[in-house]
Amino acid sequence: MTEQNSSASALSLAEIQNFEGKYPKQLWYLFLVEMWERFCFYGMRGVLTIFMADQLLGLALSDKEANLKYGAIQAFVYAFTFIGGIFADKILGFKKSLVFGGIVMVLGNLLIAYNPHDYFFFGITLSIIGTGFFKPNISSMVGDLYVEGDPRRDAGFGLFYSGINIGALLGGAICVYLGTSEDWGWNYAFLAAAIVMVIGLITFAIIRKSLGPIGNSPLLELPKTKRTTREIAVYVGSLLSLPLIYLMIRNTDYTDYFMYTIGPIAILYFLYEMFKEKEVKAQKKLLAAFTFIIFSIIFWAFFEQSGGSLALFAKDNLHHSLLGIEINPNIVNNTSNSLFVIIFSPILGLIWLAMAKKKIEPNTVMKFGIGFLFLAAAFYTFYYTRFFADVEGLTSLNLFTFAYLIITFGELCLSPIGLSIMTKLSPKRLSGMMMGMWFLASAYGQYAAGLLGAGMSSPDENATLVTKLQGYTEGYYQLSIYALIAGALLIIVSPLIRKLMQDVK
Repeated sequence: MTEQNSSASALSLAEIQNFEGKYPKQLWYLFLVEMWERFCFYGMRGVLTIFMADQLLGLALSDKEANLKYGAIQAFVYAFTFIGGIFADKILGFKKSLVFGGIVMVLGNLLIAYNPHDYFFFGITLSIIGTGFFKPNISSMVGDLYVEGDPRRDAGFGLFYSGINIGALLGGAICVYLGTSEDWGWNYAFLAAAIVMVIGLITFAIIRKSLGPIGNSPLLELPKTKRTTREIAVYVGSLLSLPLIYLMIRNTDYTDYFMYTIGPIAILYFLYEMFKEKEVKAQKKLLAAFTFIIFSIIFWAFFEQSGGSLALFAKDNLHHSLLGIEINPNIVNNTSNSLFVIIFSPILGLIWLAMAKKKIEPNTVMKFGIGFLFLAAAFYTFYYTRFFADVEGLTSLNLFTFAYLIITFGELCLSPIGLSIMTKLSPKRLSGMMMGMWFLASAYGQYAAGLLGAGMSSPDENATLVTKLQGYTEGYYQLSIYALIAGALLIIVSPLIRKLMQDVK
């Protein structure tokens, strides 16, 4: 059955968007698919740095090199979401892009699970390609469930975001536990990521028809042979890029060249598409979206220390006691943020609603600014852990966890709103590209996070834990200052950005 015929027998877009209640049923389906994919992604992310820095069973890299490679890997993951978003917009459609990406991710994880030490970089290269095709498209499909201007859209993205965090919580805990456990090991951590991705793909296959025309190929009007030829070209081109990505990950100098190139190209392409828009109103909205993207780079450069420097800080410099309970600090590092999001996201949502009724709810730009202020407070708390350290350089896991509680409120002011605002400010024809731009900003954030983490790492591999503690906490102090400046700037310029956004709330 062709894509066109199968969509004809399914629900129409109008039927999907004309739903009663707070959420469309398709949102719950996409919630499940995203939950399993995020289990895979955050499970992998949680073990990347500590596996690479493991001197006995891992890759035995220095802390500095592990930070740089972490930044490079994560940067490529998010950079490919930009490329995947464009291919989905122009050729594949969201559905086929998602399935292709998921299959490639499974293959990558299975390869690492088979032999983590020898095949790690080969498998990670496949995972980068796969995530690039998977991630931006499911977010765009969530946006398509709502008619333009539907006030329920933000609530939908909030629910979708909780699915991300349930997956992240499970993946962060299980993969770190398996990887660091003497009874299991790194093979099982990567195998778990592969298994849940298979579950995600099966789930999508079951619910695919309920999405109707959402996510179909944009080339349905072309003859099938022409459409198939273009689709195959995308698949082949993606696989041909594998050696290049592998080379750039192994040598992070090449990553620098790539990041210096892809950013300007993306900006030029964005400007080209923006000026193609005939309406000045649409151009202004795109410019507002671009402003959010620029500030998000700074936010993610700081926030993503969790997978790099904070993971190594947790491994070396924290006591194994949280409120009197014995626990691996890296399980806390990889799960506390997600747990706090799940708990406090609905509470913060109710606070926003209550403030809206009293007409005192901060606008989107102000929320971004407030998010940076929380970020500054969190990193000051990470810095402050140095004053609770013992003579061996070990400090309080309780205070470390409290910092994650603070950073969670910063994330909740920015990330779920960011996904929603991209779909609101983007013309429909550019929704995939703009979602890709949002994730490309994350790529630059990840890249900068690796550089910042490497800068905090002690150059002496034999440095004492006290020296490492001082280096990392001093770096966190600097980040708190920069986050404070960025937040203040956003709040000051918020009236100007609001004018560009026009009727978008």
